[in-house]
Amino acid sequence: MSMCVLGMAEEFRDAKIGVNAIWPATSIATAAIELIGGDAMMNNSRTPDIMADAAYAMLCRDPAKFTGNFCIDEEILKEEGVTDFDKYHNSPGHPLAPDFFIGDSYPTQEAISEAPSGASGSNIGKMMDKFRPLLTPKVMSGTPIVFAIDFGDSGVWTFDMKDKGTISDSDDTPADVTFVMNEDMFLKIVKGEMQSTAAFMSGQMKIKGNLMEAMKLEGLFKKMRAKL
Repeated sequence: MSMCVLGMAEEFRDAKIGVNAIWPATSIATAAIELIGGDAMMNNSRTPDIMADAAYAMLCRDPAKFTGNFCIDEEILKEEGVTDFDKYHNSPGHPLAPDFFIGDSYPTQEAISEAPSGASGSNIGKMMDKFRPLLTPKVMSGTPIVFAIDFGDSGVWTFDMKDKGTISDSDDTPADVTFVMNEDMFLKIVKGEMQSTAAFMSGQMKIKGNLMEAMKLEGLFKKMRAKL
């Protein structure tokens, strides 16, 4: 898309035809988002109206001067004098999720709020104790990987499903994949209140390493739910 914008902007410049691109600052409440993330992700999204209003504002500009640009819906509307973005919120009161392709680098009007953690470091340890019996030979043979969950200041917990069958916060075995999230988000995923795909797509969970291996762990998260 980017190369098309740049190429066509130059191709049609002499004809005074403007060619620009627009991208949302946050996730947008579409059927695709609902399919991927369900109600949780829809609540963290803006309505398509913000994209429509921003696109209209861009179309009203002088194409001879405004062409070859890569725009963010929110920035365009701010330039037009819009200050009230609450009207675009699909579910007022819920924090907005930055668009997946923009991520944390873009300062959205309402960034994801860091909710107070629902579990302290000691509680995380007690919860991991409940999960240890899940690492049976059968489970390990089906998903022989090492993955880690990075809780930031609360430490990194490593699940060795390849050799040891252990869950530890002091294991330095290199992980095939690492999930980065806070304790509250981990609890939501395990309890089924948030789909891991939605957490990843909305930027509330980050994944380092092999993404395909990460997808195999959805079944393990479901088994964890029964232990809470």
